[in-house]
Amino acid sequence: MSNAQNKTVENDGDVNAFIDNVAHDGRREDAKTLLEMFTRITGHPPKMWGGSIIGFGSYHYKYKTGREGDMCRSGFSPRKQNMSLYVLGCTSEAKDKAKQTDLLERLGPHKRGVSCLYITQLKKIDLDALEELIAFDKEAMDEKYPEGAS
Repeated sequence: MSNAQNKTVENDGDVNAFIDNVAHDGRREDAKTLLEMFTRITGHPPKMWGGSIIGFGSYHYKYKTGREGDMCRSGFSPRKQNMSLYVLGCTSEAKDKAKQTDLLERLGPHKRGVSCLYITQLKKIDLDALEELIAFDKEAMDEKYPEGAS
């Protein structure tokens, strides 16, 4: 295993207390909505990862470089400027990319990173498209990293 350690690890932090302490009222309410949505769609209980990510499920990754670790299968973080949703990291097939692109076009205003989706307010997006995107990411994760497999 590589000497580099993943700083974002699952811990026993209180998810509801974390959400209750989100300073921005709108972001706090959006976090409560996302908590319900991710819990229902993923079937996993919410867990704190690091100090600011609410994750659902976990998987073990190992890169060709030898670096390996554990991370949440999906999740979100109510950041100061936006909501960061970790739902874009597991699509490699062309058909998957096309479906993901379609869902993102339906979603509404957002920005994206490699594996993150950034949303400023849930009221500005299509929540049905978001639910489909979370479910789509779960299916892709389940295929690439089957639960219970090492």
